[in-house]
Amino acid sequence: METLSLLSPKLAKQIAVNFGTPIYVYDKAALEKQADVALAFPNAFGLTVRFAMKALPNAAVLRIFDRKGLHFDASSGYEAWRAIRAGIAPQKISLSTQEFPDDFADLWKTGIKVNACSLSQIDRIGRQFPGAEIGVRLNPGKGSGGTGKTNVGGPDSSFGIWHEYVDNVLDLARQHRLKIVRVHTHIGSGSDPVIWQQVSQMSLELVKKFPDATVLNLGGGFKVARVSSEKGTDMQTVGIPIKEAIEKLAKETDRQLHLEIEPGTFLVANCGVVISRIQDIVDTGTAGHRFLKLDTGMTDILRPSLYGAQHPVFTVPARDTGKKHDYVVVGHCCESGDLVTCAPGDPEALSSRSLPEVQIDDICVIGGAGAYCSAMSSKNYNSFPESAEVLIDANGKPTLIRRRQMLEQIIQNEILPEGL
Repeated sequence: METLSLLSPKLAKQIAVNFGTPIYVYDKAALEKQADVALAFPNAFGLTVRFAMKALPNAAVLRIFDRKGLHFDASSGYEAWRAIRAGIAPQKISLSTQEFPDDFADLWKTGIKVNACSLSQIDRIGRQFPGAEIGVRLNPGKGSGGTGKTNVGGPDSSFGIWHEYVDNVLDLARQHRLKIVRVHTHIGSGSDPVIWQQVSQMSLELVKKFPDATVLNLGGGFKVARVSSEKGTDMQTVGIPIKEAIEKLAKETDRQLHLEIEPGTFLVANCGVVISRIQDIVDTGTAGHRFLKLDTGMTDILRPSLYGAQHPVFTVPARDTGKKHDYVVVGHCCESGDLVTCAPGDPEALSSRSLPEVQIDDICVIGGAGAYCSAMSSKNYNSFPESAEVLIDANGKPTLIRRRQMLEQIIQNEILPEGL
């Protein structure tokens, strides 16, 4: 069994013994390889690849990508500060946020770049820093995502400034003497490559309305195949038509646009797994199901419960019996929705996987867990602690990059009023 390029059954067992379970494990070589693929995205007049750090904000991962030459996309003021504390130069950070930070002035003064995501944000930035150079995030009128919950474009999405309000954007910019140098669009995570290309063409038309814009940011959303039934996005295939369109625009208008993309899932999804232990095996009779109960679940991998997302599941039996069974794999939370193997796109429907026969205390590895897992876990539900994280280096050595949370840390901010 190979779940990561460096994670053999033997190494999975070693990590479980040395660091405990559940635990996230990331492959440094795989992360660097994905960075190289993203950096080769077709471009005509320069490219900046920004890691959407919301996918996996661990400082060690940020530094790996920083050394590969990537820049960073922050989705909140807290993420921006987190990147700075990890040693990322503020000039390499771009902030596109739903919630305008209370300490925006302090963030701005560090030198980060900002994409205003609403008309009110443009006004607030302009009042604090008239004459500044900013970017604007626009909703191009169309979106696409792996599910409706990850679609962030079109009329049903609150993200960005609706494309029909471009004149309002320009009016506010003139009012505050702002210079709009970047146009940003993003339509969703796991988007259809064809729709992504269509929206990219629409974004180029929007750029024409901003005479000072020198940068076009097309966001991320490149689909990753976590399981064999899914088809991932080929960066060269989707990128070449965009490169050609930017070259055409340059010939027509003499504007050479610098291109930015913001992959998150693409860079990290298949570079990480969760190693867990089987805590129990139960069944509901001949007409029911056989369940594997893990010591992980929605506290570490929320995507199946939230989206009906699919993750590969591997077992590492201590004893190979040569038999297989159909198992429904579930988590450890007191929650019927804590499913690991739900039906595709349906978080409430049980689905089984044919896996080698296992016993209690055997190892179970869940793949595709590099993106939106540790970053988006429902940690501390049922008071389960936040899991540890490990990075495997080029020599196959695992190193701890986040300690396991202790119960004392879960409750440290609680205050008992006097008399209770």
